Amino acid sequence: MARNDSEAKPDLTSVTRLPVADRSTGDEELDAARLEARKYLEFYDWVSAIKGEYFGYGADGIIYIFLFEIVPGRPEVDPWIWVIVGDLPSTYLPAEDARTPYEALDGYIGAMEEWVEAARQGKSVADLIPVNVPANPANAEMLDRRLKFLDERVLPELQGDV
Repeated sequence: MARNDSEAKPDLTSVTRLPVADRSTGDEELDAARLEARKYLEFYDWVSAIKGEYFGYGADGIIYIFLFEIVPGRPEVDPWIWVIVGDLPSTYLPAEDARTPYEALDGYIGAMEEWVEAARQGKSVADLIPVNVPANPANAEMLDRRLKFLDERVLPELQGDV
């Protein structure tokens, strides 16, 4: 499916532009999470360069949501990518699937819940969101507890972004 750039652009009023990458934000935890998000994104060969960085949400030590504007390495890649890092599996979501931090977190929770259900049932997780732990019932329960916390406590804080 061809990308429609007008639809794929995120709501930039829901995020805060960050200073250039080599400049601190003044918050050590935020800077560390930002570096983790950058490294996570730069791992992928479809990212040629990072053009801009934005902060969407942070709960110290729990979760951080960043938005990156990238130079795509392939034409089908969205130039706007959300990256979620913290005390849970890191992942990315294209902005065409989420315009705000709320939508990014909601999509993250939904995708991770699919992984949890498959892992609980011993089904393959190969076609699901990548999670960097073995897909077994014990890991599914641990992740499920974190997802419930995000769904009940963090997502409501972001509700105003919708």
